[in-house]
Amino acid sequence: MPTPYDSRKNGSPSTYFVSMKDQRDELTRLSGQDRMLTAGMGGPLAEQPAPLTFQQVLDVGCGPGAWLMEVAQTSSAQKLIGIDISQQMIDYANAQAARAHLSERVSFQVMDALQPLAFPNATFDLVNMRLGSSYLRTWDWPRVLGEFIRVTRSGGTIRLVDTENGHQSNSRALTGMFALFANALFQAGHSFTDERTGLVSHLPRLLTQYGCTAIQTNISALEFRAGTSQGKAYFKNLVHMQNARFFVQKWDSTKGDFDALYQQALQDAQQSDFVATWTFHTIWGIRP
Repeated sequence: MPTPYDSRKNGSPSTYFVSMKDQRDELTRLSGQDRMLTAGMGGPLAEQPAPLTFQQVLDVGCGPGAWLMEVAQTSSAQKLIGIDISQQMIDYANAQAARAHLSERVSFQVMDALQPLAFPNATFDLVNMRLGSSYLRTWDWPRVLGEFIRVTRSGGTIRLVDTENGHQSNSRALTGMFALFANALFQAGHSFTDERTGLVSHLPRLLTQYGCTAIQTNISALEFRAGTSQGKAYFKNLVHMQNARFFVQKWDSTKGDFDALYQQALQDAQQSDFVATWTFHTIWGIRP
């Protein structure tokens, strides 16, 4: 099994897989992706047995804020806070909350999830993080989960949603493109192994290790077919994957041709028989 490159040794820590100069395009992609994934999973908290008990909610790495906004619109939660390192994402999210007349309950703040969170102990009933693998390295999880435990109330829930490495598809190009991306994530330290479940299979153990109990997992295999609304949303998300080009070319150890695969994948995704599957694991536990 290959060994991932440890960027800590070279003074060049990994960051989010899209460079800061592409933030506007990434904001557009994430806005659509948030809605697509939430709908595919049946709602923002579909797997939770008692979602209405969450009155104080924190969303870490909230991006443009669509997930938290949907929680606000479908629940009675009184205080919902999203944090993200990007000022542009936060400005957009706050504007969306104001436009939806939710600013009294929903707010967004610039905050680095890799640093101590600026909240008192035992503040939240629910701490949520989706797709933390996009910016967390394996060595970041201990302090991040330690902070989640600290700011969650006794009996509160810590919820992690992340993806298996790669997408399955009848497009060989698309499957190959995401294989390069998965390899790059592993080489950059975002996955524990280069296997398909190289991150998600470790999340239950990590939640247990850092203090959670009653760990549960729900797996969602989202299918996207050409000609459907879900397929159209998937294609729009795929178009913006060109922004991952620099990250893949920097980290992919196989040195595959990302550009050629990307262009062919775009063509394949517009064929009438196109289908792709994107699998997510929702893992949650209770803070004692």
